[in-house]
Amino acid sequence: MFLTRFRMNTARTGARRLLSSPQVLHAAVMASFPGLLPTKAAVADDGPRVLWRLDQNARAEVLLYVVSPDRPDLTHLVEQAGWPAVADAQSPGWQTRPYAPFLDRLAKGQKWAFRLTANPVHDIRRKPDEPRKRTAHLTPVHQMGWLLDRQERCGFHVVEKPQSERLLPAGTTRRGHDHHGDRYRLTVGDRRGLAFDKGRGEGKRAGRVSIVTVTFDGHLEVTDPAVFRRALMQGIGKAKAYGCGLLTLAPLTGTE
Repeated sequence: MFLTRFRMNTARTGARRLLSSPQVLHAAVMASFPGLLPTKAAVADDGPRVLWRLDQNARAEVLLYVVSPDRPDLTHLVEQAGWPAVADAQSPGWQTRPYAPFLDRLAKGQKWAFRLTANPVHDIRRKPDEPRKRTAHLTPVHQMGWLLDRQERCGFHVVEKPQSERLLPAGTTRRGHDHHGDRYRLTVGDRRGLAFDKGRGEGKRAGRVSIVTVTFDGHLEVTDPAVFRRALMQGIGKAKAYGCGLLTLAPLTGTE
């Protein structure tokens, strides 16, 4: 497994084109792995898969993160959306590090800061005789609830705040954004509604894709290292081809 970071040169036309469509950016990411065949079997496999995410940091940099089973070659991205004039053999324009040693060191009880861009959805049926329809969660309370409902099956718990830091009294059962945000070290932001045309391929007809993404930031505690590693390698939730599902970790800077 490998973790890769690439900084987009947003002043370039190629970068703006990539950033305008998750479909186009996904194709560019997958082109970094010449030996990977985009077959249904590869996508459906329970093993590690290619995951990616776009982050914009406080300095207005746009960073592309990729987790992958194989080491990527992002030369084409440097040429389209990076700084090819300053790239060389020692610094090709991206940074890739082995990810497996870090995954192997994960242990029960460890606490980490985390970030996850996800597509929180649920299946609803408005009438008993209607088929279920996949629908996005649109409110912060339901988006947070979506992640909290998945934490155990993904091998972690979102860290709860000590009672001294909460505004609501102990035993409060009111469900709501204030309740989740007050109880857990968890925030949700950067909500985006994305709509784009899905290209044709293998006899499929082109169609319109609409998804809602949000970015979760918070603190977590590892409860099941093996299950947690699988979540880090396979992603969480739907729309993984469109920049969702990649959870990354960072050391906590304060005391817990």
